[in-house]
Amino acid sequence: MIGERLIDLRKDAGLTQTQLAAALKINKHSVSAYEREKNEPSDAIKIAIAEYFGVSVDYLLGLTDDPRPYDASAAVIRLPAGLPKQALASLRDYAAYLKAKYK
Repeated sequence: MIGERLIDLRKDAGLTQTQLAAALKINKHSVSAYEREKNEPSDAIKIAIAEYFGVSVDYLLGLTDDPRPYDASAAVIRLPAGLPKQALASLRDYAAYLKAKYK
């Protein structure tokens, strides 16, 4: 999965493999091997790729389709255990209402 995501990110940024390799301080052959999934980048390189493109490592690995990196400063509310899935739509609606009310 990382190969597909890396190709898409690199092409969307208009970069060649050589340019990306220079930005990551690795060689072009490594970028090519990652894209063809012949080699797995080290964790340090995965982090460097994620930071360079402003995506999450989870996105690179295919664990999520949301490319946005985790924001530790974002407010998080834990939902009660056993909350019915139907209630999520109501929560989203109420959050939108509150956002508009206090805008």
